[in-house]
Amino acid sequence: MHPWSPFWLSAMLDLEAGSFERGVAFWRGVTGFALSPTRGARGEFATLMPPTGDDYLRVQRLDDGPGRVHLDVHVADPRAAADRAVGLGAAELADRGYVVLRSPGGFEFCFVSHPASVRPTPTTWPDGHHSMVYQVCLDLPRSSYDVEAAFWAGVFEASPEVLARRPEFAWLRPDRQLALDVLLQRTDDEEGPVTAHLDLGTTDREAEVARHLALGAVADPDEEFWTVLTDPTGRRYCVTTRDPATGRLT
Repeated sequence: MHPWSPFWLSAMLDLEAGSFERGVAFWRGVTGFALSPTRGARGEFATLMPPTGDDYLRVQRLDDGPGRVHLDVHVADPRAAADRAVGLGAAELADRGYVVLRSPGGFEFCFVSHPASVRPTPTTWPDGHHSMVYQVCLDLPRSSYDVEAAFWAGVFEASPEVLARRPEFAWLRPDRQLALDVLLQRTDDEEGPVTAHLDLGTTDREAEVARHLALGAVADPDEEFWTVLTDPTGRRYCVTTRDPATGRLT
């Protein structure tokens, strides 16, 4: 395993200051996770703590700018990983011990060295169904798809696994199981920035969506294997008919 090889992947929910508390409360309800003490110079960071396994979801209160999702890619040597990523087409933004970069399509992410290895188990809800945030989807406009897909395949050292029946979707499956699966989606937009959203897997999509609606989410019409929802802060995400422990269709 190289010093730049990812061994874990965390997602950071970047929330606008005015919706931070509302967003944190919603995602705590969605996941069933506890909230760590805040940290940072202004108490702007916190972690959603699963009851089992290592954490992989964090929250940040932004001073300005729109809400978003960014990724923390865990590696043994962030400096070596950043240098390699720049060679793959990234732009380095800052080195603070962790290294902040921007992908060729404009998506910000970080290389960090925090240790983690044990994937949490899905949450069991009172009616017996299970769910968990198991995947991050990178939404790639058509004009930047090829370059961006090649970049992330290089970062994760994995070839895209294209879904034959829906070729706009491709998975990156590195040799090592990360906390989050990585899905690439070619969107209908020709131009625009690369963004990301989270996907929850569940053994009962109808029950899980109803639970999210009760927490304050708004749902779009169902798709084939997933439902698109919007959280109370305006963040879109999906609930999928996939086993949250394996990522496979239930």
